[in-house]
Amino acid sequence: MKLGTTEIILIIVLALVLFGGGKLAGLGGALGKSIKDFKSAVKDDESKKESDKDEKKEE
Repeated sequence: MKLGTTEIILIIVLALVLFGGGKLAGLGGALGKSIKDFKSAVKDDESKKESDKDEKKEE
């Protein structure tokens, strides 16, 4: 199912009507922070796995 330009514009207009501009800005900021934190956590987990592998090789 593809969303066309008309559907995207309709969704944005409905979101503005329901939540208002200020609330949407806050939600966007919170979403951006959440994504940044998630990426950071995944990166930390991957580096921890790599260090665990290196420790096992040394044994």
